[in-house]
Amino acid sequence: MRGRTISLSLPPFTKWVKRLILIYAGICLLMAILKLTSPYGREWTLVYLGLIPKLVMRGYIWQLITYSFLHFEVMHLLFNALALWMFGSQLESDWGSKRFLEFYFFCTVAAALTTVAVSYTHVLGVSPGTPTIGASGGIFGLLAAFGMLYGESEVMMFPLPFMIKAKYFVWGIIFLTLLGAMEESGGIANVAHLGGLLFGYLYIKFLPRRGLVNSTSEQYFSWRNSYYRWKRRRAARKFEVYMRKHDRQVHFDEHGNYIPDDDARKGNGGSKSGWVN
Repeated sequence: MRGRTISLSLPPFTKWVKRLILIYAGICLLMAILKLTSPYGREWTLVYLGLIPKLVMRGYIWQLITYSFLHFEVMHLLFNALALWMFGSQLESDWGSKRFLEFYFFCTVAAALTTVAVSYTHVLGVSPGTPTIGASGGIFGLLAAFGMLYGESEVMMFPLPFMIKAKYFVWGIIFLTLLGAMEESGGIANVAHLGGLLFGYLYIKFLPRRGLVNSTSEQYFSWRNSYYRWKRRRAARKFEVYMRKHDRQVHFDEHGNYIPDDDARKGNGGSKSGWVN
């Protein structure tokens, strides 16, 4: 059965896709102005907001996120903005803004951590002092999700008059990006962004459909409630021991609810338990 056709000519601008693109463009413009007005502005921004592994290891944790907002070259910005528009809009429309942002920044941080790890291998001469900027990590995560979720759907290669399956389209882009990164000087820093691709795949493959945050929140409340029930049962047992030392017998059920004796039950209108929560 053929999947539905998705035209990439004019995808919708969803709320957070539009906001992210505007933020990226605004920062890129600000960096261009700063370069003209301050000789050290660009360098300062790269050092403190770009991703430099040795600084991350020294506590510059914010760089795991801030590096993705920096684009010093217009073509770099245009490619990432176009990919975010083409693929992110579809995912945000289907998932909603909350899960879309969770996924996007999950891949962004995963790509950054991959970059940090790869930098310490010194592959091709890259060192922990090599800076990395751009939203490629999050974008590659979107590519992985789109290829997995809409792989059999046909994509119209606007303005070219032919169709191609989404999975082939996505893998073609990934291959070309990889090839270009390999040919660049210090390209391994860009290849490390493929951590976003890997973790995007793992997110879609293994994490709950409701998203990581909702799943973690539900698990937290489940553990918290289990802890409170355990405390209640423990307090009930201790109270039973205390009352036996004072020659009185009290009983609690397996949930820690007090079970009154027959006389108290009659006085309570036949209720089975005096304490119910």
